[in-house]
Amino acid sequence: MADVARLADVSTATVSRVLSRPDSVSDSLRKTVARVIAQLGYVPDAGARALMLRRSGTVGAIFPTVDNAIFANAIEAFQRRLAASDTQLLLATSGYDPANEMRQAINLVTRGADGLALCGLQHHPELLRFLHQRRVPCVHLMIYHPGDDCISVGFDNIEASRQAAQYLIDLGHRHIAMLAGVMQNNDRATHRVEGVRQALASVGIELTPERLVERAYGLAEARTGLRELMAQRPVPTAVVCGNDVLAFGAMLEAACLGLEIPRDVSILGFDDLEMARHLQPALTTVRVPTEEMWSIAADRLIAAITGVPFPHSTKVDVALIVRQSTGPVRADLREAPQTPT
Repeated sequence: MADVARLADVSTATVSRVLSRPDSVSDSLRKTVARVIAQLGYVPDAGARALMLRRSGTVGAIFPTVDNAIFANAIEAFQRRLAASDTQLLLATSGYDPANEMRQAINLVTRGADGLALCGLQHHPELLRFLHQRRVPCVHLMIYHPGDDCISVGFDNIEASRQAAQYLIDLGHRHIAMLAGVMQNNDRATHRVEGVRQALASVGIELTPERLVERAYGLAEARTGLRELMAQRPVPTAVVCGNDVLAFGAMLEAACLGLEIPRDVSILGFDDLEMARHLQPALTTVRVPTEEMWSIAADRLIAAITGVPFPHSTKVDVALIVRQSTGPVRADLREAPQTPT
């Protein structure tokens, strides 16, 4: 900084103002200092800045995986909003393992992360205790948790999947199965199953173990899951999928089995990834506003770090997007009417 100040014929305090508060100096002075900075290839000392501000200017985000378009979209939106506040994003993945997530979180915090973003509310108790003791702001995403005990930005997964299943019920389907994500250590997947269970229970139908298949979020896993469900008798006339990736695999396998969608089986997804509307038939799915959700989360985290008041719980709206992969149950597959007793 002293070299920049000498060549620009200004004080080091002026160089500091140009870097930290560029609007506080004249345009000509800012251009002069910027030209010298470029000439010397000067980069501010991040460590010194962190010591002065008692903040590193970085936040961490731990995703279950990045092998999923919904998380790729989330990273892009989160990073873009953080960059607008001159904040750097550090990434880690957990593989849906709470112990691994805890290790990654501690690593990020000990390396200076000012705050964290985590998916869901189901985490290792020791991790939550660590964050509380260190007073590290943490925002929980993809799940809505009203109250002030934690920062959440998301939606009610139970209600969203309940409404999706209710739509199939309203189309006349009664033999409804679910191709779910693995529920262990995943509260979002668990809640989506619970929503389907509640919708079926409202019309006196049980989601039996045979009608519920859990698979990892991958096309190959989804195809084996759909094959298992369609081998049952009576055959399901509709399948609710825990996310769009599972739905994509289910549609591929349905075609291999010679099934016509939605004539022989209706398939419903969750997320509304870009591919959903381009498939033939296009996928009926629950639209999640990923960009909005993660942008809000970045704002909440920055506010928490800088001490600006903010709402702790933020609910985003999801919506069922009806396309061609769902339709009324065929007349010959309808539930036979009960004989009065």
